[in-house]
Amino acid sequence: MLHSTLALPLLLIAVSSNLAMAIKKEKRAPQTLSRGWGDEITWVQTYEEGLYQAKKSNKPLMVIHHLEDCQYCQALKKAFAENEEHETTDKNLSPDGQYVPRIMFIDPSLTVRADITGRYSNRLYAYEPQDIPFLIENMKKALRLIQTEL
Repeated sequence: MLHSTLALPLLLIAVSSNLAMAIKKEKRAPQTLSRGWGDEITWVQTYEEGLYQAKKSNKPLMVIHHLEDCQYCQALKKAFAENEEHETTDKNLSPDGQYVPRIMFIDPSLTVRADITGRYSNRLYAYEPQDIPFLIENMKKALRLIQTEL
């Protein structure tokens, strides 16, 4: 619902087994690569491909670190997938630890946005299911910043 009204041109990356995804407006048939994070998202095979697409399209990237057997990740995944809008070796993607779930934004210059964080001071990039409205605000912030800075 909010996804269609915002028409968010964000690239999203879910890093689990080196998977990445990019938001698209159109509805799609279920994909096996989505792993429950949302079938309306077009997924790419690797994190590197996601970085390439972000740079090429000049769109911000949202990286989601999660584990399939993590109860907190599963709860966040369910809340994220129900809302219609919406681990790598790169040390830049774990500036405050390798916890999951964590969601980070990367701009098209491939810089992690340390100014777009969750609401927890001890785990800056953590989001919980009840944080979806806050996450959506951060998605909007990433878009605003990309429009004003680049």
